[in-house]
Amino acid sequence: MGKVMNILIAGGAGYIGSHMVKHLSRAGQLVVVLDNLSTGFRQSACYGELVMGDLSDPVLLDALFKQYRFDGVMHFAASSLVGESMTSPGKYYRNNVSNTLNLLDVMVKHESRNFIFSSTAATFGEPQYTPIDEAHPQKPINPYGASKLMVERILQDYASAYGMNSVSLRYFNACGADPDGEIGECHDPETHLIPLILQAASGRRDNITVFGRDYSTSDGTCVRDYVHVEDLCAAHSLALDALVSEKITGAAAYNLGNGDGFSVQQVINAAQELIGKEGKTIRVIEGERRAGDPAVLVADAKRAKSDLGWSPQYADLPTILEHAWAWEKHLAKLS
Repeated sequence: MGKVMNILIAGGAGYIGSHMVKHLSRAGQLVVVLDNLSTGFRQSACYGELVMGDLSDPVLLDALFKQYRFDGVMHFAASSLVGESMTSPGKYYRNNVSNTLNLLDVMVKHESRNFIFSSTAATFGEPQYTPIDEAHPQKPINPYGASKLMVERILQDYASAYGMNSVSLRYFNACGADPDGEIGECHDPETHLIPLILQAASGRRDNITVFGRDYSTSDGTCVRDYVHVEDLCAAHSLALDALVSEKITGAAAYNLGNGDGFSVQQVINAAQELIGKEGKTIRVIEGERRAGDPAVLVADAKRAKSDLGWSPQYADLPTILEHAWAWEKHLAKLS
């Protein structure tokens, strides 16, 4: 990044957003965080100027864009629990679609044209083949994935109608924590495998449940592609550079993953090896398969590597777990 830029990060007090705020601030950028702290934490946004509020308030958005001339906008402020989206779809369409429209319309009004959208592999639905590339059909099977896909399509239309340039980044399984141990993953309820395993290791949870051991994988448990949060941040920075330099115009989309899958049992084994050095063990119990869990979800991220120059730095499972474990021990001390 050459010049100093003003960047708005919606949802910058949440898990991935807070790491992005730190990443950009350390690179010398000026960051404004917009967050209502419904799922984020004030202390996580310590590297940016925090504005309390959310995307449902177009008057607040208009005032923000009048005060700052934003060179880029990053949007992490989505509801993201698949199960909840099935039982409360209205919440997901309101927050993830309607509120995003508020943000995009204010951007159009103020001629702010560089937008990076936090999308998801859930836009693809059940995999027809793996690894999943950008050409894979997008057929989401839950309102969460459908709401994200809707925004991707809106961005294509806003590119055509208003000349808005955007990059949608489809994460596979975001994981890990700040290597400095300053911020990390902290969801309530927690639904991600790695923090659940490590909570069972630290004693904040009784056990970890393995949902099914009869999948067509090497050990019978589901395989997922885990991508470190710091590598996600690097991809966002590269996407912003590409938008600002007009290397990317229109509405682009990229899959972000390591291209390697790890099974649930492999993750448990690697975590046990790490925490066993401290005399701790992980209690595992068996559960039935969950509806809608594909056997394998792995990304083909070649396009992000070729177009953006992205290269994951924390692709190995032991390093991901080491960073996440340092953060979990910090949380365990606080609880």
